[in-house]
Amino acid sequence: MFFWASGKTKIGDSIFSPAFGAYAQIFPKKFESLGYDASLMSGFDTLVVLFGTYAEFILPAMIALGLFTRLASVGMIGFIAMMSFVDIYGHNADAKTIGAMFDRFPYGLIMDQRLMWVFLLLVLVIKGGGPISLDYILAKFRK
Repeated sequence: MFFWASGKTKIGDSIFSPAFGAYAQIFPKKFESLGYDASLMSGFDTLVVLFGTYAEFILPAMIALGLFTRLASVGMIGFIAMMSFVDIYGHNADAKTIGAMFDRFPYGLIMDQRLMWVFLLLVLVIKGGGPISLDYILAKFRK
């Protein structure tokens, strides 16, 4: 639900137009340098924002349904890596927010929380969706 809630903040008037804040979340420094004027963002920037927003909805849904689980999990790992990069360098997260791996502090969200997400997704990459996934059901029909 974390990714769905985040994705909802990036949708504008329609699913084909990003919200004002979407550019600020994904390209914070560039958007600020352009005076927060979305019309000055390039077409490529808009595509990145749209595809990033779609990924926040589609990839978790695919994992929850067990559809192309391994591929969707690899996509989510890449998404988490980019999200972490933007949070650290784009939003200038401080050391307290970034945290350190396996520290005992609950407010260092980036390292511990995202390491846990990546570990869980790696399990899905290695093991697949399991016996109650759509992948499993589809594999039975292919035989």
